[in-house]
Amino acid sequence: MSVEANELIEPVIGLIGGSGLYDIEGLEDKEWRRVETPWGAPSDALLFGRLDGVRCVFLPRHGRGHPIPPSELNYRANISAMKQSGVTDIVSLSAVGSLKEELPPGHFVVIDQFIDRTFAREKSFFGTGLVAHVSVADPLCPRIGDVLETSARGLGLPVTRGGTYIVMEGPQFSTRAESNLYRSWGCSVVGMTNMPEAKLAREAEICYATVAMVTDYDCWREGHDAVTVEEVVGVMMSNAENARNLIRAVIPVLGQGRDPCWAGCDRALEHAVMTAPAARDPEMVSRLTVIAGRVLDRT
Repeated sequence: MSVEANELIEPVIGLIGGSGLYDIEGLEDKEWRRVETPWGAPSDALLFGRLDGVRCVFLPRHGRGHPIPPSELNYRANISAMKQSGVTDIVSLSAVGSLKEELPPGHFVVIDQFIDRTFAREKSFFGTGLVAHVSVADPLCPRIGDVLETSARGLGLPVTRGGTYIVMEGPQFSTRAESNLYRSWGCSVVGMTNMPEAKLAREAEICYATVAMVTDYDCWREGHDAVTVEEVVGVMMSNAENARNLIRAVIPVLGQGRDPCWAGCDRALEHAVMTAPAARDPEMVSRLTVIAGRVLDRT
């Protein structure tokens, strides 16, 4: 989707549901559709519909029924499918472990930073034949973050604005030494899924924000038993209804017509492409038409 400085945008809200969120209630004109991408198949079909008249696209990150582990997710296909579907704004919902006493299970955190400790995932749409470097100094859209914080507080949800999400490879939970290391770095929560998802959304010029939903204290806390799947799932299910309420509150606000994002997320590729036109691989150019066509067409 092309974004020009004088163009009023009709937002399309993308929702990526993490563990425990496999559907969006209340959508009208619901339709599950398969979307094929140049990067392969996304995690599942995408659910298209409208909420309060706002166009929405939902993707269960791990697929319905949770068959796909974090390291095997096709992150490029997931974000490309969102872009191909016209999505302008993504709200990512993720289950996480807490690394701070003041962020107990059931707490929501509107993240503003990441540390990416993953190592087994494709992290960019670009590569040999078409090189680009986007800035991810501030990897999350503060405009969406403002709406999430205000809406959560309006619902009376326990929420903290700001925090660092350290993304580990998984699928195992942290060792106690790792958990304490992450705490020493000042991290707020730990999870397995938001990288490279956020980086790819930035490359695709989609505004992206994360709501991290705390399910446990990881394993650092004295007197807190080692994390088990059973306890994580229990809190995760109780978080899900709050997440659904938050989604219903946020979408009408984000769905209002607006100018281009004041944070510049939708123009991230403006000066990012490094490869000269004559040196570009035609196959790469073709694959990247949906992601980067806005800037490739001009050079």
